[in-house]
Amino acid sequence: MRLLHTSDWHLGRTLHGASLLVAQRDFLHWMCGLAVARQVDAVVVAGDVYDRAVPPTDAVSLLDEVLVELSRSQIPVLVTSGNHDSAIRLGFGRALHELAGVHLRTRVADLADPVVLHDADGPVGLYGIPYLLPDAVMAELDAGRSHAAVLGAAATRIRADASRRGVDRTVVAAHAFVTGARPSESERDICVGGIGDAPAAVFDGITYTALGHLHGPQRLTDRVGYSGSPLAFSFSEVGHTKSVSIVQIDGAGGIEVEAVPVPVHRGLAEVRGRLEDLLARARTDLFGVADRWVKVVLTDPQRPRAPMERLREVWPHTLVLDFQPAGAGTAPAAALIRVSENSEPLEICAAFVEWVDRTRPSAQQRGALESAIDAVARAELSA
Repeated sequence: MRLLHTSDWHLGRTLHGASLLVAQRDFLHWMCGLAVARQVDAVVVAGDVYDRAVPPTDAVSLLDEVLVELSRSQIPVLVTSGNHDSAIRLGFGRALHELAGVHLRTRVADLADPVVLHDADGPVGLYGIPYLLPDAVMAELDAGRSHAAVLGAAATRIRADASRRGVDRTVVAAHAFVTGARPSESERDICVGGIGDAPAAVFDGITYTALGHLHGPQRLTDRVGYSGSPLAFSFSEVGHTKSVSIVQIDGAGGIEVEAVPVPVHRGLAEVRGRLEDLLARARTDLFGVADRWVKVVLTDPQRPRAPMERLREVWPHTLVLDFQPAGAGTAPAAALIRVSENSEPLEICAAFVEWVDRTRPSAQQRGALESAIDAVARAELSA
């Protein structure tokens, strides 16, 4: 049995305001072609199909497009809902989709409703665990208020159902944060009172657990792993090699997992330095940055004039501009601590100037601040 495991499409998402729809469409059509070329028996999508509960219409149209393409290729699809999805909206038309080979699993009631496929060695049961918010499902699952408890209860139901059906080989698609995995900045926190993760042991006895939620591809055990997102959604993912997983299951339940790299629509780059130096290097060693989404960290002691406009002349896809002056005095966190410990209005204003401009205010600026503070004080006294 050969499966394609993917997750975290986040259809409708932008990268710092830049649309990713074209890149998402390119990925999805590439994925469909890969599924046909590798003759997979099913595609497993482990949640976060959409980026938000009410997705934009072009994202909905794109999902329809890819599901039709897979259906025409006669490749079954198992789709679970993630924490970004609306389980009700994603699950709409569930029974009708089943007729086309698209199996939506978005409710607790779906846990014991597998997609059962057969190969020469017998059945393989594909089960879907949607994102389980403990407060919403703990009563229905008769479980404690933690992700570990509700996921454990869900996995117990699945193991019991597979045993009743006589299915020895099982695949579970789940959307969760499993202990020991490496998160990225672009994932929404799913912690509830500090109990947001679950141990991989809750999936013991499952042939392969196809995880979603974390955007970096990673294996937690031989049988539990994240495919990762197909696109980068933050500059914290600049070092990721995005991929989908091809999972081969033999007759005895042994597995082999192959990470197939996803073609990069537009890469990420982060550059650091003084503005004039970066502009000079844009035509030499930083020439290749022009085709990428770019984050620029400027180290100039003072903010240069119109930096974003000048950067976009050489790197038109610059999205993020940050200022970290070399040798600047106090980091923002330390400045906030100083503000909390200081009740003098002038010093509080000076700390704000330093936080914004990374330099202490000059004598002239301090004079202007003192005048403003005095004017406010006089106004308050006369009110």
